[in-house]
Amino acid sequence: MSSLNYLPVMLGVFGLFCAFLVYNKMKAAPAGSGKVVEIGDQIHLGAMVFMKAEYSRLAVFCVICIVALGLSDLGWSTASAFFLGAICSGTAGYIGMYAATKANVRTATAAQDQGASAALTVAFFGGSVMGLTVASMGLLGLGILYLAFGGDPHTAHVIHGFGMGASSVALFSRVGGGIFTKSADVGADLVGKIEAGIPEDDPRNPGVIADNVGDNVGDVAGMGSDIFESYCGSMIASIAIAATMSAATIATLASSQEVLMFMPLALASIGLLCSIAGIFAVKVFSAKSPEVALRIGTMGASLLFIAVAYVLITQLGGTINLWIAVLTGAIGGIIIGLVTEYYTGGAPVRKLAKDGETGAATVLISGLALGMQSVAIPVITIAAIIFISSLYADLYGVGIAAVGMLATVGITMAIDAYGPVADNAGGIAEMAGMGEETREITDSLDELGNTTAAIGKGFAIGAAALAALALISAYIETVNVEAIRQGGQAMQLIINDPIVLVGMFLGGIFPFLVSAMTMTAVGDAAFDMIHEIRRQFKEIPGLLEGTAQPDTARCVDIATKAALNKMIMPGVLAVGAPVVVGFGLGPVALGGMLGGALICCVMMALMMANAGGAWDNAKKFVEKGNLGGKGSDVHTAVVVGDTVGDPLKDTSGPSMNILINVMAIVSLVIAPLLV
Repeated sequence: MSSLNYLPVMLGVFGLFCAFLVYNKMKAAPAGSGKVVEIGDQIHLGAMVFMKAEYSRLAVFCVICIVALGLSDLGWSTASAFFLGAICSGTAGYIGMYAATKANVRTATAAQDQGASAALTVAFFGGSVMGLTVASMGLLGLGILYLAFGGDPHTAHVIHGFGMGASSVALFSRVGGGIFTKSADVGADLVGKIEAGIPEDDPRNPGVIADNVGDNVGDVAGMGSDIFESYCGSMIASIAIAATMSAATIATLASSQEVLMFMPLALASIGLLCSIAGIFAVKVFSAKSPEVALRIGTMGASLLFIAVAYVLITQLGGTINLWIAVLTGAIGGIIIGLVTEYYTGGAPVRKLAKDGETGAATVLISGLALGMQSVAIPVITIAAIIFISSLYADLYGVGIAAVGMLATVGITMAIDAYGPVADNAGGIAEMAGMGEETREITDSLDELGNTTAAIGKGFAIGAAALAALALISAYIETVNVEAIRQGGQAMQLIINDPIVLVGMFLGGIFPFLVSAMTMTAVGDAAFDMIHEIRRQFKEIPGLLEGTAQPDTARCVDIATKAALNKMIMPGVLAVGAPVVVGFGLGPVALGGMLGGALICCVMMALMMANAGGAWDNAKKFVEKGNLGGKGSDVHTAVVVGDTVGDPLKDTSGPSMNILINVMAIVSLVIAPLLV
């Protein structure tokens, strides 16, 4: 086993090398000339300026956490792991966003000069850099820590700090990026489409550049950090559970405890190789149709992983029970993705668009109902994964099922990040006046990107739920092991214990509070954005006639300030709540709080993501010429629905995934101090 311990680090480096090759391949595509390049540079610069400001604020928060961890009984080793986790997460988000802002302009140019197949390849390669970097940085960071601490059950707790660092960056990146992108999007849509009656991404709209910048900082960098923390959290939880398992349980699952501790890293390693194969498959089949190519890449990578995982587990000394748990997680991820695809891109969307014939109110009512209904099958799927995986492999099975779902994150994240690249390409094509034929190609890629992004959100929610549950299980096991070591009794979470119920109700509060904070932040920023866009339309002579240029920098500045100021409180709440409850009411109350938060976070995340995705695609369905097309009363109604759905699917909903994982990993980190 000792020689295999180096495999995650080596494959992490190999994955980064592949990401570099893909980036160079994408960068070699022509970027165009003239106005196309000018617009692309504006988007790139706006995104880089925001990321620099966001990471500067985040660095202050991370320094405070590092000092607090170092001075506590957890020690500087845990603090160093926190630092490494934050660096790896931040780097993955930054690289992915940088590549995406270089790919968008090249996608638009490829659509104009070479057609849909070439445009798909460029956009997908832009997203693939994000996917490969997320998977590789996770393997590299955790692989290094495993070599130093993970092989020994007595020091494995140090790795928990890595997850806390990754989760902290993810929360701020997702919340900050989500506030930025949706404040710009809502403002640009309400004033541009409804009041001024101009098309989406019209160059006369001062908020359009800010909207395109937001797609990158929210849906690429933010989503990358989101998936990164679930990806790493599932591996950390599995290692933590394996480190606390009894000899009798270990004997039913593998030849040794060391095998179980290394297994999640080994599975993630082969998952990275399967993702690379999936990315290659998309390139090979891109000439057929974008939808077929993306589906073959995703499904092919998952099926290949399932087959190779069986060989790996048996060769390492694991039992068939472990493979069944991995299989359950991988299949569950596919089911959740397909259900999300149906609710955000199938018959329910067409019905939702038709409801626009009676006005915006019925669109909102139907969209909310659709979102609520869409929760059922994914939650039943998650419950089935938990039941089957724990039946065959105890609590460890839940963690390894989450690893199975997330192992091919390289291809999953690539397809998700492809969406914002295609969306940006459409915006650039509109602003640069590249012609109707080019816009039709970018619109088709964008529509497919909306569906892939919705599938990615559903996948992220399911993965976050399993990863959080595994982390909560690891927290309980860690507290129990520490209590018994000190001569005490194991913790019992009994449903009729008043302190457990108190914790559950407290936990249920946080998803609603964070959702309220993020939605209010989007609303307040959009208010300022709307006033600014209206002011420019009134005060800049010739702007609506197309003879004058808008002040786009002012809109970018409004969104940036709102995001930076409003992202602090949700982050402090998520990190501080477990500490206050754990030390104030005790580890039992904290366990109850995590359970209550998990249930509410998953339900709200699914409802908000699917309702928002359905509203978005209903708007696009009408804009393709159905039910009266652009400018009709139906169009006005579905634009209102899309505007309401924007902060739900891209700000508040995704924040739920990270909220529960942050609370769970912080609880796991402080667990030894609570006994």
